[in-house]
Amino acid sequence: MSVLVALNVHLIMLNGFYRAANSIFVKIGRTASEDVLIELLKTKCMPILLYRFEVCNLCTRDLYSLDFAVNRFLMKLFRTSDISVVVCCREMFQFDLPTAILMKRSEKFDSISFN
Repeated sequence: MSVLVALNVHLIMLNGFYRAANSIFVKIGRTASEDVLIELLKTKCMPILLYRFEVCNLCTRDLYSLDFAVNRFLMKLFRTSDISVVVCCREMFQFDLPTAILMKRSEKFDSISFN
């Protein structure tokens, strides 16, 4: 895959994630609990963000930009600019970052395919 195509796919996935996350946030807003918003983020937005990235080799910078997008949305959700608060909330809600999800999926695939 050429660098330009990979960059375009990366930007499309980020834009799709932001679009889905913001539409949920606008429609539901602060009326729903954080539990509901986190579950919607996990089930509706994360698949958009992770689509195609399981088969692509991303550089570290691209992986961390996925984490950045999720962390920024969580900062908005929890009304904070402190990343330690976001990390605590992620742990409390058992919400994994995209890098962790992709790593787990890769390890699972490797363990299945080489057995």
